[in-house]
Amino acid sequence: MLVYRSCVIASAAKRSHAPHRLAEIASSRFALLAMTLLVLGLVSLPAIAADGDVDQGRDTYQDLCSACHGRDMVSPGTLSFDLRTFPKNDFERFKRSVLNGKGTAMPAWTGKVSDEDILNLWAYVKSGG
Repeated sequence: MLVYRSCVIASAAKRSHAPHRLAEIASSRFALLAMTLLVLGLVSLPAIAADGDVDQGRDTYQDLCSACHGRDMVSPGTLSFDLRTFPKNDFERFKRSVLNGKGTAMPAWTGKVSDEDILNLWAYVKSGG
C-alpha cells in the first residue's frame, strides 16, 4: 500500500507541475526560434553587403572612373575598356584590375579605395550602367 500511495503522490505532483513545465517548454522553444531567426538574419547580412550598392557604386564610379571609362560606362572614345562588356561572373578579375591596375592603361587603386568601394563599383558594373 505504501508503494502504491507514493506512486499516486508522485503522479499527482507531476500533474500539478505540468502547466509550469509546459510554460518552460514553450519558453525554451520560443528562445530557440528567436535565436535561429537571429542567426539567419546575421548570416544573410554579409550576403546582402557582399552584393554591394549600385547607387553608391555609381557615385564612386563617377568620382573615380568616369574620366577614362565614360559617363555611365559609355566610352568617351578613348582606348579604355568598355566596362559594360566586363564578364558579370568574374568579381575576382575585376577586383584585381581595380587594385593592381593595368600597366600604363589604368592606375592601381590599392590603398585608395576600400573593399566596400570595390563591392559597390562591382554592383554598378554588373548593373550595366
